[in-house]
Amino acid sequence: MPDLPFSVYRRFDDDGDRLAYEELYFRRRALVTALAAEVLVDPTVQLDALVDALWSVCDEYTWALPAHEMHATRLGRGMDQCLDLFAALTAQLLAETVQACGDRLDPRVAARVRDQVDHRVLSLLADDERSLLWEGWAHNWAAVCGGCVGLAALALWDPGPRLARVLDRCRRAQLTYLSGFGDDGGCAEGVGYWVFGFAHFVYFAEGLREFTGEDLLTHPKVSAIARFPGAVHLGGGLFPAFSDGEERPRVPAGLARRLARRLGVQVPAEAVEAMDSGADLPRDWADLSRTLRWGAPDPALAPEPDPPTVYLPDLAWLVDRGQGIAFAAKGGHNAEPHNHNDLGQFVLAARGEVLLADLGAGEYRKGYFDEATRYAFLHASSRAHSVPRVDTLEQSAGGAHAARVLKLHLHAHGADLTLDLAGAYEVNGLTALSRAFSWHRDTGELLLVDEVEAERPMPLEEVFVSRLRPELRADGAVWTGSAARAHLCLPEGCVPHVETVHTTDHEGAPDTVHLLRLGFDLVERRARLPFRFTVGSAVGGDGRQDGP
Repeated sequence: MPDLPFSVYRRFDDDGDRLAYEELYFRRRALVTALAAEVLVDPTVQLDALVDALWSVCDEYTWALPAHEMHATRLGRGMDQCLDLFAALTAQLLAETVQACGDRLDPRVAARVRDQVDHRVLSLLADDERSLLWEGWAHNWAAVCGGCVGLAALALWDPGPRLARVLDRCRRAQLTYLSGFGDDGGCAEGVGYWVFGFAHFVYFAEGLREFTGEDLLTHPKVSAIARFPGAVHLGGGLFPAFSDGEERPRVPAGLARRLARRLGVQVPAEAVEAMDSGADLPRDWADLSRTLRWGAPDPALAPEPDPPTVYLPDLAWLVDRGQGIAFAAKGGHNAEPHNHNDLGQFVLAARGEVLLADLGAGEYRKGYFDEATRYAFLHASSRAHSVPRVDTLEQSAGGAHAARVLKLHLHAHGADLTLDLAGAYEVNGLTALSRAFSWHRDTGELLLVDEVEAERPMPLEEVFVSRLRPELRADGAVWTGSAARAHLCLPEGCVPHVETVHTTDHEGAPDTVHLLRLGFDLVERRARLPFRFTVGSAVGGDGRQDGP
């Protein structure tokens, strides 16, 4: 059980580092989660280590993270009443652990846990009418905070007015969460944040149904939301890492089983966490405890195959997969939850490898969630996306900067999508900018055409992003992975250059990114820039590219 010294807590304010404190914090929560899970697996297990761990968590200065102090200070509260995501998760962990242990837990420990969960979390909703920030946020915060707090109350309290007030506010938070989805069920935050938010929505919904009979899973949007991972799966457990997403998020097995049983929805099997001996299990208490209680999906239930091409109109995401290759592109606007300035971004993958990439979430540091500084970070900026830079300017942030769908055609062999991107840029003299994707999965070919109109000459730079370093050759650029590759025919008049950027990924680990930059001087009023990609297996021993 590692200590949480002040010298590490203060790092966020001192130099913007979040990970030093969070690594210790999450190791502590992982230990409590493992010890509590033992109680579910073996009700006779000794509780000595668990009671010490619970006592230690009750000693913590705050259950929140240093980056989230505003959830206390904006309401004039101390950090012992800072109700962020992780204070809510902690409250559920401790409350349900007390419930699971029952009379076996030392009454002094049980009483202290009950008192701390009430003081730090539950009283803020039961006894204070002021709204918490996340109660109005139509994304994962409302689902996770509201879900965890409601389940903590159900675990610790008998029926009565205080419980009723907490459950009412938590229920309303779930409806706020659902309001953030369009009818297509798409999650702008990506599949990883879909897992975080929707899982806790489902856990609370099932707890509420057991207690009151009300079934939030019958809400008209829920079925489409549940189908989101299947809709955007690229194959092999890969997903588009748009916004602060990730390429290989894992879906808790218990959640997958409950969605299959309650809604008839099958999560892609490659994305479900394995339940084999020795496999990594969820570190989040709600995920792990529900997996232990609900079990893994029945392998005999063969999922209905998702169509090869899916278009989500509310997100303006296009996904096509099959023949071992996949393509995804997005429109949208530049004020989405966990937004990146990425209108017109696309991804190419083959044989389970991402060739042209979206980097997903960067390392969360101080300033990453401040609109004044967010787009100075590589991952959130246009610089880290395969989109144009016009007159040296990147895309601008804000809801007014949006893509408009000009054409969409889904056909048996792929899809065509054309976006108006002019609204993404604040460039004097730029009168039109469109990006057209024509994708054929049978041949693994993508024709990308950018058409530009301007009132004056200006430079334009096209950027293509990958974690694979492209090889510049006479016939174009080639990105080669271990099993697949992508080839780009370069148009005439461009000046190619490869920039290598050394950065850190979301976990703070070193990450190397290669940006293929193609410079053009637009001297005519109109310009048409075609880029033809071919995606398939890596080059065979005879020097020829295998079929897609």
